[in-house]
Amino acid sequence: MKWGVLVLPMAIAMSGCANVSEINESLPTMNVISGKKPHEYAQCLTEKLASSRGALQVEPHKDGMRVIVPQKFSSGPAAVFDIEDRSGGSSIKLHERISNVPLRPMDVRNAATACISG
Repeated sequence: MKWGVLVLPMAIAMSGCANVSEINESLPTMNVISGKKPHEYAQCLTEKLASSRGALQVEPHKDGMRVIVPQKFSSGPAAVFDIEDRSGGSSIKLHERISNVPLRPMDVRNAATACISG
């Protein structure tokens, strides 16, 4: 019974819909600098997340790129990367839809970290 009490509220919380602007209003869960240019970092994310998330939406944004990561099990965005060009590389901000849920899928965060320098 304890698992049902824990799982049901979490399933309800994870099933809510959010759009890109709502996700971007949350505090970034990652704010880093990479030596890669925005298009190189976006390409790395696309390759790392292809097997777990499918096609990412990559679009020009300000002085760089925006990468929108789809949810695993439902429609809508799960995370948004804002990657801005800077001298010698790029600055990266990651906003996640369920950033306050400690048991969220970590594939997005792992790909973000792996693509910083790798």
